[in-house]
Order: sequence, then structure tokens, then C-alpha cells
Amino acid sequence: MRVLITGAAGFVGSHVADLLTEHGHETVQLDNLLPKAHGPQGTDRSVVVGDVRDAELVARLLRGVDVVCHQAAVVGHGLDPSDIPEYVLHNDYGTAVLLTEMYRAGVANLVLASSMVVYGEGRYRCPEHGPVRPPARTAGDLDRGRYEPPCPTCGGDLTPALVGEDAPIDPRSTYAATKAAQEHLASAWARQTGGAVWALRYHNVYGPRMPRDTPYAGVASLFRSSLHRGEPPTVLEDGHQLRDFVHVTDVALANVLAAGTPARQGALTPVNVCSGDPRTVLDLATELSRACAGPAPEVVGGARPGDVRHVVADPARARELLGFRAATPFAQGVAEFADAPLRAPVAG
Repeated sequence: MRVLITGAAGFVGSHVADLLTEHGHETVQLDNLLPKAHGPQGTDRSVVVGDVRDAELVARLLRGVDVVCHQAAVVGHGLDPSDIPEYVLHNDYGTAVLLTEMYRAGVANLVLASSMVVYGEGRYRCPEHGPVRPPARTAGDLDRGRYEPPCPTCGGDLTPALVGEDAPIDPRSTYAATKAAQEHLASAWARQTGGAVWALRYHNVYGPRMPRDTPYAGVASLFRSSLHRGEPPTVLEDGHQLRDFVHVTDVALANVLAAGTPARQGALTPVNVCSGDPRTVLDLATELSRACAGPAPEVVGGARPGDVRHVVADPARARELLGFRAATPFAQGVAEFADAPLRAPVAG
């Protein structure tokens, strides 16, 4: 199988490229080495340095390709509304160019790197009203330390439940909106062309090669950077936010399985890529502090605009359709991450 990987020098993309190669597949690797992801040293990987928005280049790289693994994206929460054009140009316009050239080249199979951020808040139950969708948390509630979203009917406390792929899309940040738009574009493309798309909704990915010392990095990287400076990791809210932390090698495996498994033609099929073992953000900070022999986490309250409270993933569809099960236990993965190689500091 010949696979074009966009974003092949990045955190997830590099692991996908390595694992596809280990499985005997031929890879074509493309990356524009965006400074926010790669730092001043760039990469020593064998990649074509170029932009997925370059239609002529993409058309050339698609020759003889069987499937595309589209990892290229500007990632992160979206620090400021002025980031919107950059996110849209890279994530959505880039995807549009790629889809157009795939159609022209007759390449019908796409594995799209999507994200759990498309859900917004996860799934919740009210003891009295059953499954509900809570309203966005208000600044006033957050300032008062009320972090749990209330029931929209009675205002009572809710219990988080597993969020499946049938949950409504409700992005709460610039990055989330662009990932949702990628899914919509790929879904429309599949319907129009008869193509087949796996949308792999990554949950909180961590592991070797994460970028460090940048606000665009994931929380695990930020915690580790603090610990390596001898400082306690800073945990927002009360630390009880539930997430699913999944190791990057497991995410790479999900991509390899998806690349080799036909998706439904004429459709986009979303799949949670998760560990199935939800933990709190404070759990992550505490386990990492222990592994680094560093100071205990410091819970400071507050929240970033657009942050959600709980996203607890349902892993059932990935098992059923792809045969995917995450193999890296939480404690083992965090212990290994404590001294794993990370990317050099990047541009802010």
C-alpha cells in the first residue's frame, strides 16, 4: 500500500509514518515544517518540504497513492481570535485543496486526523431529567468556582457519561471549529465522489516528540516542562476535569488500522481514538510529578475561555470497526513520558 502522509514530520504524523513503514507500506511524506510545531532545527526526517495548500505539489505526490493520512494542521486551543485566519488557511483551506486533488487523481480513501474537541462538552446525565446537553459555562460561574455544568432544566449537578460518535458537534474554540469544518468538507467530498473517509477523533494524545515550551503544546507537555524546570505543574479549575489520555503509539496504530480497512463508501465514519481509561487532569499532573520526582501539582482555579469540563470517550466503535484497542496503560505511558524526547522549543 502506498500512503501519502501530510504533516508527516509532526508529533502524531511522524509516529504514523514510522509505523506504516514498519508494517511494510510505502510512504510519501509531506510537511511544511511550520515553526510553531518544529522549532528552529526543522527535522532530520526524509520528507518533502512543502505545503498541503500547494495544489501542484499535492497533485504530484498523489500519483500512485492508495490512501491519504491527513495529519497536517495548526493545533492548539486557539490563543486569540486573531488566530482565526491562520487556523482556517492551514486546516480548512489546506484540506479543501487536498480533497480537490484527491478527486482529480482518483484517490478515494482518506484517513482524517480529527479531534475530540469537535464535541465541545461531553455527554451528561441529570438524575431527574436523564441525558441532557448543558449550556456553555458562564464566566460568572467559573469565577465563583462552579466548574460543573448545570442541568439546563433544573440547574442541578450532572454526571458525565461516555460520549459516542453520534453526539452532536459543538466546537468551543477556533481549533475545534476548524476540525469540525474539516469533517464537514470531507463528508461532502465523500458524498459527491463516492470516496471513503475515516475521521479519527483523537482524544488527549501524549508521548515522545510532543512540542515543548509553547502555548500550542498539549497539557502533558506543559506539565512536564514545568517539572523539568523544578516547578510544580499548574492545574486549572479544581483538577477534576475528566479526559481520556491516549499514548501516541496507540494513535499511530489506529491510523495504520484505518489505512488498511475500507471505510463505508460515500460517507465519513467518525471514530473515537482513546484509551478507554478516563482520568482527571489532576491525575495526569500527579502521576507525572511522581514519575519526574518533582513537586506536587498546584491547583490554581480559573479556566481558559472555551474550555470544556468533561469529555469521556466511548471506545466501542473503534473496537468494532477497526479492531483497535489501546495497548499502553496510563501509569506506564506517563512514566515513559517523564524522560521521553520532546521537540525543541518552538516559536510562540
